[in-house]
Order: sequence, then structure tokens, then C-alpha cells
Amino acid sequence: MLQPRVETTPHEPDTALPKRVILRAAARRGLPGIIEASLVPAAIFLLTSSFFGARMAMLAVLFYAGAAFLWRRHRGRTMPTLVVVTLCALAVRTLVGVASGSTFAYFVQPIATMVAIATVFVLSVVLGRPLVAHIAHDFCPISPDVAKRPAVIELFAGLTVLWAVAQLVTAAATLTLLLSLNTTLFVVLKPVVTLGISAVAVAVTIWWALRTAHREELVWATV
Repeated sequence: MLQPRVETTPHEPDTALPKRVILRAAARRGLPGIIEASLVPAAIFLLTSSFFGARMAMLAVLFYAGAAFLWRRHRGRTMPTLVVVTLCALAVRTLVGVASGSTFAYFVQPIATMVAIATVFVLSVVLGRPLVAHIAHDFCPISPDVAKRPAVIELFAGLTVLWAVAQLVTAAATLTLLLSLNTTLFVVLKPVVTLGISAVAVAVTIWWALRTAHREELVWATV
């Protein structure tokens, strides 16, 4: 949990976690999700489409996402709202793609979704309720008094704008790839480009959060 720093005596260890521990924890939390959400669906689509065609590939990706969701529920894991919304969006996307038989219609829909998400992020900042403030609690519980600090509020607003920009850049890059490459190359390169943009955004997020935590004399508790 992110909490105010407490003065320690020479016999009491500081509860601040080294940066390398925080980065390792972020990678441990984020990498499995990235692989599950980007690389595995791309591999499933390519393999299935090469043997059974694009329509079956779309259905296979939806089946994989649904199975992963049900597996988490079976193990008693809490499902964030964003995961549920993403699965519903994939179902609609698959329906449109299968009905039209168009891979372009299938792949262009997430671009509109990214633009919509970016718009929501920006509007949340304008309304004084930055979405990152809510999402952050899924990764690092924050005590109420810390969340109310002006510097932390400014951090949440800045990070919300950062991720809105990341969504727009990803949307533009995806559209460029979709219009200029064939389906196979698009499916191969899109995860690489998307992961690259996300990696930059994550790095900036961690740097900014650590900088604010240091300036505000906050620590990550070990328990």
C-alpha cells in the first residue's frame, strides 16, 4: 500500500521498497496480461485462419477470451469492470466481423474503441475525476489521506492524460498498419507496435509515480 513515510529508529527498518522491487512487481503483474491479451490472440488468429479461414479465426479468439474469463471466475478472481467491457466489445466485434466476412471490419472496430476510451479519459480529467485514480487501486492500494494530496491528484490527472494520448497514438498506428499491410503482416506487427507504445507509457507512469512518491515522502509498505 502507498502510505506516508513514518520516521524509523536506527533499529527499525524502513518500509520503502527499492525501485527494482517495484519495477519487478509491475512487470510480474503486467507481462502475463500483455501476453494473454495481445500475443496469444494474435497467434490463435494466425493459426486458425491459415487452416479454417478468417471467420473461424474470429470465433476462435472470442472462444479463447471467454474461456479465460470463465477460468478466472471459476478460481474466484474478481473481474474488473474494464475486463468485462472488453469481453463484451470483443463479442460485438466478432459478430460484425463474422456477419460481414471482412477482416477490415473486424480489425477497424478496436480503433474506434481506443478513440472512445481516450475521449472518456480526457473528459474524466475535465470533470475532476481522473480515471487513473480509480484504476490505480487495482495495482497499488492507496490510503485515503494520500489520495487527497494535491500532488497525488495532479499525478492522477497527468497519468490519465498520458494514457489518453497513448490510446490515440495506438489508434493512429493501428489504422496506418491496417491500411498499408495485408492481414497476416498486420496481425504479426500490430502486437509489436502496441506493446512498444504501452511499454513507453508504463515506463513514464512508473517514473512519474516514483518521482511523486519521493517528493511527497511516501513509501510502499511491505505488508
